[in-house]
Amino acid sequence: MRTIGLLGGMSWESSALYYRLLNETVRDRLGGLHSARCLLLSVDFAGIERLQAAGDWAAAGALLATDARALQAAGADVVVLCTNTMHTVADVVADAIDVPLLHIGDSTAGAVTAAGLSCIGLLGTRYTMEQPFMADRLAAAGLEVLVPEKADRDRVHRVIYEELVLGIVRDESRQAYRDVVDRLVARGARGVVLGCTEIELLIGPDDVDVPTFPTTALHVAAAVEAALASDGAAPPPTITG
Repeated sequence: MRTIGLLGGMSWESSALYYRLLNETVRDRLGGLHSARCLLLSVDFAGIERLQAAGDWAAAGALLATDARALQAAGADVVVLCTNTMHTVADVVADAIDVPLLHIGDSTAGAVTAAGLSCIGLLGTRYTMEQPFMADRLAAAGLEVLVPEKADRDRVHRVIYEELVLGIVRDESRQAYRDVVDRLVARGARGVVLGCTEIELLIGPDDVDVPTFPTTALHVAAAVEAALASDGAAPPPTITG
């Protein structure tokens, strides 16, 4: 089993979900007492969030690149960024290491196209919904991507940063997200990408009337495939710089 390097802490609630799903997936695949061989480097999210708010993505990318190199030096065979938003600097991180960086957009796009959908809604932080790094990745796979209108984007973003990253899950916010999804469906979305790990703490397939695509679970599945693949197997989708 190859070693998976988890670059996390954005937020730690997100990383905890990654770690749990990773070990559950390996256990389910291999049975018995098997668990994932992994390394976790968890950053201080407060510093990352300040850089996000300031729009200093170059500094944030440099920090994560340094941490990715540390994961590689510690023995990681593949690296996973445990966050959607910070995939905006995925190219910078990938360029800093010699092992594959598994891009969250590739595993998500694969699941959406496998489901036979062509028009998808995208929820996430304001950065994920408004910057092109995720939407363009999905569009490159032939998908039409819809994001909420500005008022809904603001609402979705606020709930993530003021509630979910703090472990607060409110029924009122769950209903607000359902309403946002309903408006995306009315515009033509036939499914919705849960493009922020913390969103998966709030809503799931039982909460809305269209298929949901939880990026964390899909990302984890890709990481496990990479870890368990035989040496001769085709590599998973990656960014290699």
